[in-house]
Amino acid sequence: MGDKVRIGMVGVGQIGKHHLDVYRKVEDAEIVAIADINEAEAQRVSQVYGIPNVYSDFRKLLERDDVVAVDVCLHNNLHRPVTVAALEAGKDVYCEKPMAGAYCDAEAMYRTAQATGRKLSIQLSTLFANETKAAKALIDEGLLGKLYHARSTGFRRRGRPYVDGYGSPAFVQKHVAAGGAMYDMGVYHIANMLYLLGNPEVLCISGKTYQETAMDPVRKQLSGYDVEELGLGFVKLQNEITLDIIESWAIHLDGFEGPYIVGSAGGVRLEPFGFYHSVGDLDLNSTADLDGFDWRIHNVREGGSAYDSPQHHWIAVLQGRVALLPTAALALNTMLISEGIYLSDKLGREVTAEEVRTSSQSTAIKL
Repeated sequence: MGDKVRIGMVGVGQIGKHHLDVYRKVEDAEIVAIADINEAEAQRVSQVYGIPNVYSDFRKLLERDDVVAVDVCLHNNLHRPVTVAALEAGKDVYCEKPMAGAYCDAEAMYRTAQATGRKLSIQLSTLFANETKAAKALIDEGLLGKLYHARSTGFRRRGRPYVDGYGSPAFVQKHVAAGGAMYDMGVYHIANMLYLLGNPEVLCISGKTYQETAMDPVRKQLSGYDVEELGLGFVKLQNEITLDIIESWAIHLDGFEGPYIVGSAGGVRLEPFGFYHSVGDLDLNSTADLDGFDWRIHNVREGGSAYDSPQHHWIAVLQGRVALLPTAALALNTMLISEGIYLSDKLGREVTAEEVRTSSQSTAIKL
């Protein structure tokens, strides 16, 4: 183990507090400063979590020499300006998902990290689930053969932020959040599939979004709700791979089929976990001991705890114990797909990845 990693937090709202709770479980993390424009709330949070330094201007936090990494927990359209400023100030940056509100903003973050030589990681918690680790092990062993199709799904029966009873209106306002279900939930599931597929190049995207389920009229008016509750997409990737997507905040169903990947020699479903393959005329449907798998990762393999959560991994990376998973590259590709779904819906046709790149316009809020 190395010395504790000294971190500054920018944003201590709902998501920021969740990150602080996770960092409490990471022995080698030390939160030394927080910044939030709501100074009263920042002061309250500092007392609860025992954080000694509080700022209302994040730029003051970036001036601290003892802060080696910054955790950005702000609404989507604030990710680019704060992340870029932190990278240019010489800090490594961990940023909440989605990467930004627009592809061009996410690309600017990615390019800045490359230009400055700093590390950039995006919150992709699904990469650290036992189901994902097990699926990756099967794929790496070649047991699925040539991968050719994947499905990304995310389901809520009725779970739109604010209007269905939790969270703030900012989650459902396009000028702040940039998108709805696709950005709030879809990024986790799409990025997870891209990770298992090897993050192939995106070629073309077709998509459609909906807002059809009724909501409380008072909450609707108060919220300024103007984002999608349901997003669907079909993506063509390099190497003859396809990906279909369905992501719901609210829908009149009891659930979706869980995400899966299929190859020429086998298939794996993540929820519930199962491995499917054939031996001659015999078709085999296999379950797995994921608890035993997890136990051996921690007790037989080295560095197992470095993959317990995104924050455990981030701290291990900053200590030089493990290499950084390509979360920024995955999140950037996910942004390309998500924005492609929005553009396809707007134009009423399939769009190319290049069309998305050239048409992307910044939604970043200037600070």
